[in-house]
Amino acid sequence: MESSHRKNGGITRRVVLQGAVVTGLAATFPARAADAASPGISAAIDVSKTRDPISKNIYGAFFEHIGNTVYGSVWAEVLSDRKFFSAVEPQTQPAQKWVPVGPASAVTMDTTAPYVGEWSPAISLDRSQLRGIEQSGLSLAAKDYVGRIVVTGQPGANIAVTLSWGTGQEQRVVVPIKPQWATVPLRFSCKAATTSGVLRIAGTGSGTVKVGAVSLMPADNIKGFRKDTIGLLREMESGFWRFPGGNFVSAHDWKNAIGDPDQRPPVFDPEWNFPQPNDVGTDEFLTMCDLLGAEPYVCVNSGFGEARSAAELVEYVNGAADTTWGRVRAANGHREPYQVKYWGVGNEMFGFWQKGYMSPPHYVIKHNLFAAAMKKVDPTISIIASGAAFTVMTFQREPFYIDPSTRKVVQPEPVVVEHGSDTDWDYRLMQNCWGNIDIVDEHGYGVPQRFDLQQGHRVVVDESLRDSAGRGANQLHALREAWDLYRKDFPIDRDKVKVALGEWGYQNATGFSAPNLTGLRGVLAKAMMLQEMFRNSDLFTMAAYTMGTGWLSYNRTDSIYSETGLLFLLYRKHFGSIPVEVSGNSPVPAPIWPAGGDQPSVNAGSPTYPLDMSAALTPDGRTLTVSAINLTADTQSVGLSLTGFTPSKSGRLWRLTGTNLNAVNRLGQPPQVSVQEEEFDSSTTTLTTEPYSVEIRAYTKA
Repeated sequence: MESSHRKNGGITRRVVLQGAVVTGLAATFPARAADAASPGISAAIDVSKTRDPISKNIYGAFFEHIGNTVYGSVWAEVLSDRKFFSAVEPQTQPAQKWVPVGPASAVTMDTTAPYVGEWSPAISLDRSQLRGIEQSGLSLAAKDYVGRIVVTGQPGANIAVTLSWGTGQEQRVVVPIKPQWATVPLRFSCKAATTSGVLRIAGTGSGTVKVGAVSLMPADNIKGFRKDTIGLLREMESGFWRFPGGNFVSAHDWKNAIGDPDQRPPVFDPEWNFPQPNDVGTDEFLTMCDLLGAEPYVCVNSGFGEARSAAELVEYVNGAADTTWGRVRAANGHREPYQVKYWGVGNEMFGFWQKGYMSPPHYVIKHNLFAAAMKKVDPTISIIASGAAFTVMTFQREPFYIDPSTRKVVQPEPVVVEHGSDTDWDYRLMQNCWGNIDIVDEHGYGVPQRFDLQQGHRVVVDESLRDSAGRGANQLHALREAWDLYRKDFPIDRDKVKVALGEWGYQNATGFSAPNLTGLRGVLAKAMMLQEMFRNSDLFTMAAYTMGTGWLSYNRTDSIYSETGLLFLLYRKHFGSIPVEVSGNSPVPAPIWPAGGDQPSVNAGSPTYPLDMSAALTPDGRTLTVSAINLTADTQSVGLSLTGFTPSKSGRLWRLTGTNLNAVNRLGQPPQVSVQEEEFDSSTTTLTTEPYSVEIRAYTKA
């Protein structure tokens, strides 16, 4: 028998043979013995057995200035290097670089009186020859663009700013030249989409013209942000966003990133070895959070930074308009305090890769200094410490480094951090910083390789997709086990301290090649990590997915949801918020590897192996949602019993799956991962899940 189901505007065909659903996935990836359909699995859900509510902040996001991550995704600026961090000079491949128009000798970099930064390009004009600068390779849509140019020059200079989007198609704005720096607005109407646009600043005449800064944005930008990506991200209802780092924050000076964007000097980020235009700073980030309907989580610089600067940032953000830094904020256009609640003291300060990293005895002193100074400015804020459980310290440190002379990875002796030892970072935090911590920030990146305690690094092992994808959830479960110990070590009110996953995701480890972890296999692993957070909602109060922009597939003009974005939308829109215990008769197999590092003593998951199941009620108790993740190549069936909840006959089912395990959703290509919604008979006692899928069922109370 053959049936068709509409899925996101396309037709997905399913062939049913002898009661089993056979998909392209199952045919492409035949089942391993360990993954075969498991008869006799049962699950029981008693709605009276609830846990702490799932915070909306579990669906939070993180991003930082890594290369062009911020400016290529949410910020609307079209131009690169708009304030001339780099010199204007001829290029073999001039795309997205400023190059001379006319003789190269006519453009010099003036350092005597630059408008911003180290220098400004000076163009020596000629009456008989067009001279200037231009940037090509611009991605433009068929829409209006607005911008500005900051210029100064001598009498007799005549220049124009021209935007071109194809042969013979251009618009020009004549720019008046004054002896002092002046900002001139620009507006263009681009008539056709292109990835080869050109912005030219050139003219003829006599004398010299200097260019201080240039900007070009779509006219439909929202306070400097892209309308398309902000619109998609707002739909995520992501709870909160963490910014500006990440490693970036440890060498970041927030005072350089406020005020007039044209007069903020471009900076070189020493962490990621990339020049930054410095346009998205504190005010812009807080504006973005407002546009997204999300709370901000601001991370302060405890690497190269110090407590006074952190306290001044709190005053700039939250202080009244009559305070020293509140007046500066008001002058910058935001009179009312932002009232930011969440403040993180540094990022991964335990890690050798971090600028200004330190030992536990050093950090606890610095944390207390920061917390006291920041709370003195605003006692209502929540202080989030840079944390690392002993499990994380063992495997996250991965004590390798790259020899700068040979560029080869060097593996010193393995480092195993014992619970309660001098190098147990979180133990020292709890021991020395109690009263100055509200939340501890842990980072958890699941990877498909096993961490070998003896070798001190990751190794490839032959295991099923279910076990490989479960390593991220296992890491979170190991973190849970560590915090159970900390709560016993420090019993007086210590259980009030919650854990934030300030960064998390599922990715490949350094130095390994692996199948596409951003595809469907990665989505399944991330779903397991989310469900592990749900099962431990008493501990995990916040989680920032890395990167939030990874929820999208985008170029410089357009965007869609990625396969990971669809996963987060699925859970955020359709899964309940009051977790309900799921019991079953098929426990997750015991670990075959010794506990330690990212391997817990008990493997993560629900007792419905090989499925990973979770359940939650909506706040009104009227709807019970049941999710099931199937990481096998077979249809899996589970006998389901509900206690304390009688459903109506009909329910809603949402199923996320794809064309294969490497399936991705990429802009400009047909979607390979989609979510199908359909009705199901909620009176049945059998729950059947398709191969390689995430399914959520909603049962409505009768």
